Amino acid sequence: MLKLGGYGLIRYMLPLFSQEVHFYFRPAALLISALGVVYGGICALRQLDLKRQIAFSSISHMSFATVGVFTFTEVGIKGAIYLMLSHGLTSSAMFYLVGVLSDRYHTRSAMAFGGLLGVMPMFSFFMIVASLANVGFPGTSGFLPELLVLVGVVSSMPLILFPVLLGMLLTTASTLLALLRLLFGHVKVYYVASTLIDITKLEFFVLAVLSS
Repeated sequence: MLKLGGYGLIRYMLPLFSQEVHFYFRPAALLISALGVVYGGICALRQLDLKRQIAFSSISHMSFATVGVFTFTEVGIKGAIYLMLSHGLTSSAMFYLVGVLSDRYHTRSAMAFGGLLGVMPMFSFFMIVASLANVGFPGTSGFLPELLVLVGVVSSMPLILFPVLLGMLLTTASTLLALLRLLFGHVKVYYVASTLIDITKLEFFVLAVLSS
């Protein structure tokens, strides 16, 4: 639904209004979008529920995509489109991974897990890949779109670059913090003896498709 809203902005808003209207409302739209990036990052950083953390991270990313749209530059709009495509796969993979944990251990709290790298290596591999793509690590699908949007911001309205970068930093911190809590540290006792340790063949297939 988030990506559908972004598509609506690009498909209908841009051709519907004139260039004068676009540039008149651009400062306010960019400011609101930049605040959305920061607000989503702050909310994601303070979440212990893993699905809530991913959801607020998604809000921050889609606000970042709308920043690219409202720059009204070719590079910014292209970055927003690529970011929506990348995030559609990345967020699906992360929600699926949290669903794997919730299905096995009936909790989504980040504080309930630790040391999964030792007991669920394949799960940990896909979690690392999805998390790095979510933060736009170089070499992943999220890197180039974020770079293009930033180029669009610098070329259209450099004043909002600081809040946009702050929101990106907060979102990155929330994602990596959840990753550290899940994969490293002490192994929690209550799920060590579980018969459903690592991912199944079906889960591996789904995650391989989303990660490719």
